[in-house]
Amino acid sequence: MEIKPQKLRKPELKFLQEDRKSIIIGTIIATFIAMTPYLFYLYESVPDVKDWNTFFGIYHSGFYESASISMWVLNGKIIPLFLIVIWFFTCRHWWYHALLVPIAMYVYQIFITLNDDADFVDNNQLIYLIPIIAIIVPSIYLIRARIFNKVNSASQTMQELEDEFKMTPKTFWDKVKQYF
Repeated sequence: MEIKPQKLRKPELKFLQEDRKSIIIGTIIATFIAMTPYLFYLYESVPDVKDWNTFFGIYHSGFYESASISMWVLNGKIIPLFLIVIWFFTCRHWWYHALLVPIAMYVYQIFITLNDDADFVDNNQLIYLIPIIAIIVPSIYLIRARIFNKVNSASQTMQELEDEFKMTPKTFWDKVKQYF
């Protein structure tokens, strides 16, 4: 008895290709998340000097007076930002827009850290975050209110509700474009 391999139909083949792509992307993201402790401790390879000569150019540490300390502070901002951005782009909950507030906070802190004239990194950051918070918080509340109105009305099923709120862009850039 000879077993013949089955031919896959186009929809099945497309599903397998998308599944393979999803596994590869998930593996890459998981690898980067698992590497974050090692990425954080890269600052230890930076010399404890005021001017650090790299192949990118010379880094002058202004406020911190040590390139090692500057990189330690910068890594303390970049690593959480990296993890929150991954969370933002992979989150499937309705409230994921709230993650834009800490993302904006970390971006602001990184910008201030790189600015040599800064007195201290975390001063007055709430003042600069007010416009972002003023947009995000009411938007999240309106989404929440809309969800509960739809859930409480008997005219729509849960599947219709999920389809309405589920905006699944095809690519990473489609998801980025969705916010700008």
